[in-house]
Amino acid sequence: MTADTTATGTGTGTAPARRRLSRQLLSYTLIGGSGVVLDLVVFLLLHNTAGMNEQFANAISTTLGIANNFVLNARFTFERRDRLVVRFLRFYAVGLTGIALTNLLFLAFTDGLGIDADMIKAASLPLVLALQFVLNRKWSFA
Repeated sequence: MTADTTATGTGTGTAPARRRLSRQLLSYTLIGGSGVVLDLVVFLLLHNTAGMNEQFANAISTTLGIANNFVLNARFTFERRDRLVVRFLRFYAVGLTGIALTNLLFLAFTDGLGIDADMIKAASLPLVLALQFVLNRKWSFA
């Protein structure tokens, strides 16, 4: 270890790793934003326009968002094009954590407290995005 790289990881030796992580997080967030928009628009159409139950509408809309995000993240964020089927299955499994978390929030706040499902869906998105970035970076695209 050189004098400017310490065990704490604050030295200049970690600067490229921090830049790469920052770039990945920015790209993941932007791509996630496109998935969020797709997810939310489809959810609102299915739930509000078609009258579909929020649990089913959430599963469909989130699945479309997951597929969108996988394709774009594999290409641009993590730049991985190998083992795409395995990576997609892992990415989808991580995406299921978002579905499960959102459904739990629906049960607690919509069914339990009567809060509008649209508000719960929108409020859940930042929490789900952060959790999924960590899991996808460490598992799906490792």
